[in-house]
Amino acid sequence: MSFPNKEDRQRCWGARDKYWECLDKVGEGDQSPCAEFRKLYESSCSSQWIKHFDRKRNYLVFKNKIENEGYEPLTENNRTT
Repeated sequence: MSFPNKEDRQRCWGARDKYWECLDKVGEGDQSPCAEFRKLYESSCSSQWIKHFDRKRNYLVFKNKIENEGYEPLTENNRTT
């Protein structure tokens, strides 16, 4: 595996940022308008970075939702087992 140089990193981060901006604009619904940004993101970043950034985005979206909407604690009535 080769290490990305500065230009590779900037290309990856730029593609990721454009993809995330698109996702923010379209919301949680249909994400097909962002397909071209996703392709650019996948072609600009290594698969390990994509996996990391996708997990990070999922965490940040979850964290934002909890902070803004709150959460419903588990009780015996709504626990799924």
